[in-house]
Amino acid sequence: MKERRDIVALSGQAAGGVLVTLVRVHGSSYRRPGARLLILPDGRTAGTISGGCLEAEILRKALWKVRNGAVIERFSTAFDDTAEIPYGLGCGGVVDLLLEPVDSDACKALLGAMAAALHGYPCEVVTWLPRLSEAGLKRLIRSARGEELFADTNFNGCDEADPEHCFEETLAAPQRLVVLGAGDDARPVVRMANELGWTVIVADGRPQLAKWERFPGAEAVGVAEKLVDVKVTSNDAVILMTHSYEQDRRWLTELLPLAPKYLGLLGARHRSSLLIEEAAQQAGLTLQGACNRVHAPIGLDLGGDGPEAVALAILAEVQAVLHERPAGSRQLTAENVRTIIDEGPAVRYEDVLCALDVQP
Repeated sequence: MKERRDIVALSGQAAGGVLVTLVRVHGSSYRRPGARLLILPDGRTAGTISGGCLEAEILRKALWKVRNGAVIERFSTAFDDTAEIPYGLGCGGVVDLLLEPVDSDACKALLGAMAAALHGYPCEVVTWLPRLSEAGLKRLIRSARGEELFADTNFNGCDEADPEHCFEETLAAPQRLVVLGAGDDARPVVRMANELGWTVIVADGRPQLAKWERFPGAEAVGVAEKLVDVKVTSNDAVILMTHSYEQDRRWLTELLPLAPKYLGLLGARHRSSLLIEEAAQQAGLTLQGACNRVHAPIGLDLGGDGPEAVALAILAEVQAVLHERPAGSRQLTAENVRTIIDEGPAVRYEDVLCALDVQP
């Protein structure tokens, strides 16, 4: 989401530039389909489509590659002298990149849709990709309600081509993070969440703390006594960290029935236990039902001390919960290593960069 914000922010100066989108991955890749890189004619960029191994090659060729329209470029990220696909660079897979001129109507529509999604208007984008030896594309953009926002005049749907050549994506609105509590320890939470591209709302009942200048990256900062003042929804992630027992209990009682995607309560185990028990009674929930809706003690057990370390632990847990990922180490075992090598492609690597495993 941070990448999308950066691209949209720079798109107003991107005339004559190129938008690069990762549309297909076979094997391993540092980025997943949907990753984007905006290239301006003067060399400025926003976003990434790899861990840094492909950008230089793309920057060197992008502007003249799209002289006849959008094209697909295929790169092998496994170093192999015998491969037909050039540019082996060490990640272990094959990626297809869509390069399209920013000045085309289809690209302008896509950038507009990206901007709209950032303002809370998600949409669906379907792009019929050109084949490797061809140029040009067709695109359809619909709102979340199915309204047609853009369509190439010759677009008849993805049944015109092999499904492999149809790239579909959802441009979702940014994740909303509601931070209830505006103390000093909330400041690194807001700063780090802003780096992730989330929309952050800060609220507190204490006007001396709930000030804009304390949270420059937040979407909104305000004084609030009740949940209705903040308009929390079940799609939000919520961090409760006011350090006031009475205020935490009041907020928690209102939050429990909403069951946000993530609800974390800052505080010691004994304090949190008392709060959950009392809030559950007031909200008419069983104690276990309330416990199932609250992460307490908040954050992953990452170690460290101080506001920044706590903020990192909290946001790591929020990220894991939102993406339904188990919070544990992915450390390889000796058995894993042998199995992966035996079942993997017969390639050798040079100047290897770390890669994120992606299933073909």
